[in-house]
Amino acid sequence: MAIKFQYNKTSLHALDKQLKMRERALPTIKSKESALRMEVKRTKDEVAALEDRLEKEIRTYDFMMALWNEFRPELISVKDVKLSSRKIAGVLVPVLDEIEFETARYSLFNMPSWFADGIELLKTLATTGIEVEFTNLKLSMLERARRKTTQKLNLFEKVQIPGYKDAIRKIKRFMEDEESLSKSSQKIMRNNQEKRNAKKEEEVEA
Repeated sequence: MAIKFQYNKTSLHALDKQLKMRERALPTIKSKESALRMEVKRTKDEVAALEDRLEKEIRTYDFMMALWNEFRPELISVKDVKLSSRKIAGVLVPVLDEIEFETARYSLFNMPSWFADGIELLKTLATTGIEVEFTNLKLSMLERARRKTTQKLNLFEKVQIPGYKDAIRKIKRFMEDEESLSKSSQKIMRNNQEKRNAKKEEEVEA
């Protein structure tokens, strides 16, 4: 990104202000990027653990596979998923608080005795499945925030801060050269004036 500037003190002060603002913000951005990177890793591990748990739970209930043909899935449904939110490194993420299930009425006398256990098993599987989906959603949000923070960090650290420093260096060099040139011009003018004065004095004496 090319830094636009002019070779004068106003531009120099403006660039210096922008540079200091970015240099002050840099440690905070680095800290946020590091915190988000750690949180992304932790959430990935959490997703992997939940997916592993869901697979194990499904395998545990394989012995009931033949019985599921008799089961009525409409007996149980998800009534509500309660959420809250919290901030992680300045990023607002949802928190899964509670899953409410609704169980339809059924006759304990007309249905197989294992239906009650079947309903509880489905609640367990559904809860873990929702937790997997929810944690994947949180992971996606954290990864997006981490990418944006990394992009901002790279922009400041590798583009803008070096760019402002280079522009400030160029302006200072130009102003120093201009000052040196001005001093040299003034010295030459002084010398010429002194020579003219000396010549006039000689002509007067003659």
